[in-house]
Amino acid sequence: MTAPTVNWSYPTAIKFGPGRIKELADHCTAVGIKKPLLVTDKALAGLPITAGALDVLEAAGLGRALFSEVDPNPNEKNMTDGIAVYKAGGHDGVICFGGGSALDLGKMIALMARQAASLSVWDLEDIGDWWTRADAAKIAPIIAVPTTAGTGSEVGRAGVLTNSDTHKKKIIFHPKLMPAVTICDPELTVGMPAFITAGTGMDALAHCLEAYCSPFYHPMSQGIALEGMRLVFENLPKAYANPTDLEARANMMSAAAMGAVAFQKGLGAIHSLSHPVGAVYGTHHGTTNAVVMPMVLDYNRAAIEDRIKAAAAYLGIEGGFDGFRARVMTLRSELGIPENLSAMGVKPEDLDMLTEMALEDPSCGGNPIEMTRENTRALFDSCM
Repeated sequence: MTAPTVNWSYPTAIKFGPGRIKELADHCTAVGIKKPLLVTDKALAGLPITAGALDVLEAAGLGRALFSEVDPNPNEKNMTDGIAVYKAGGHDGVICFGGGSALDLGKMIALMARQAASLSVWDLEDIGDWWTRADAAKIAPIIAVPTTAGTGSEVGRAGVLTNSDTHKKKIIFHPKLMPAVTICDPELTVGMPAFITAGTGMDALAHCLEAYCSPFYHPMSQGIALEGMRLVFENLPKAYANPTDLEARANMMSAAAMGAVAFQKGLGAIHSLSHPVGAVYGTHHGTTNAVVMPMVLDYNRAAIEDRIKAAAAYLGIEGGFDGFRARVMTLRSELGIPENLSAMGVKPEDLDMLTEMALEDPSCGGNPIEMTRENTRALFDSCM
């Protein structure tokens, strides 16, 4: 099998296959974008894949406007700066190009650039029907081009934004944040640094694992999550060891999108721990997920053991729950994931604060075991 070229319509129009970045200008035209702003991060801004995307736009008469002041954990200051560039350039759409940070911030720029000045982005947190506070007609069209295989933001209706004052990550939601078109070109992921391949890949696994273990009813997500885990276990080590393996890269891009679709069913303690750690310490989100993953498996064991046994059987992993956990540990070792949060620089004196932040994170509501102040603090201790 070689890297496939297919078109999908679930959950949005996905143009999947090597070399499909060449279609970028055509898709802009199809969704009515005449003057796009390409939003990416600082590291990607000067790389050939970004220049190539801008070349495609320029050749079609769509300009080559770029905004790249995006932090690894983007905040409202990045958003404000991006909106200023968007308005000054008279842009009418956003191309979100890069990993989760660039995709999330690009969405926030598209969401907020033309809203009433009285509306704060924090007024659109993913709580109840808060999203209805936004004027949907003023949200700019979005095209997503992931260059990593992890977050799945390219097929999601939300973005994560860190409050620079409180250091809390907030999930900002609106149905129109779903990209109109997503281009999944595995060739764009070939140049990822090894640690980014590892961290983003483990983020995809965390999305699939937590969705699969979530107690909520969503059989479609359940099946997608299970197959997504299989793709990660089979392809992440290959992509890490051989960055030019396009088949492995393509399968990881699929797994990333599948994880984001699946977590409509819910996330859990992995994310509710990693969100505050990332917000306070600036750690890579997917890598942080990987660090706490085995400890969260232990924490949830009483509620998920039978479900994990079934997953292990499907995945060809012997030994039920213990075999599955061992496979996670082996994968972490193969990818050079830090052993614990202490190795990532987390300080014991911050654990009480991090516990409070974890309990406020919306992800904890999807955990199979209720997260309390006492058991969450104990979980943080086990992660040290």
